[in-house]
Amino acid sequence: MNKAILTGRLTRDPEVRYTKSGKAVASFSLAVDRRFGRKNAEANGQPTADFINCVAWDRHADFVGNYLVKGSPVLVEGRIQSRSYETQEGQRRYVTEVVVDNIEFNGPRPEGAGQPGNNHYSQQAPAQAPQGGQGAPQGSFGPELSDDEIPF
Repeated sequence: MNKAILTGRLTRDPEVRYTKSGKAVASFSLAVDRRFGRKNAEANGQPTADFINCVAWDRHADFVGNYLVKGSPVLVEGRIQSRSYETQEGQRRYVTEVVVDNIEFNGPRPEGAGQPGNNHYSQQAPAQAPQGGQGAPQGSFGPELSDDEIPF
């Protein structure tokens, strides 16, 4: 079973892009606090949080783009995906990310975040979520996609 459940805050505003067929893809990163930190870890320059790359598709991507901003506290459920791609310089890059199946607010929204109809809004996964190792927006998450590359 491949299931990840994360609770954290967005480290930056999400980046929403679209495939050639118009499918929305949002990439964002979550700062997830470590449950048990080392004593004086922060003073020694050691991180007390992990930064997890996430990618959301279709209506999840629309939700992320419309309602979330840097600092938004969210709960993310998804699956861990590893993939690789080749840069324009011909170098092979490897990426591990969480593909979002469900995302919801997890506390008060920071100023500037969208205002849905109520204080506890969630997005459930569509009946068929994207599968496979391809399908991330260009930039730190991978190359731009064509519809032929989407495995569904």
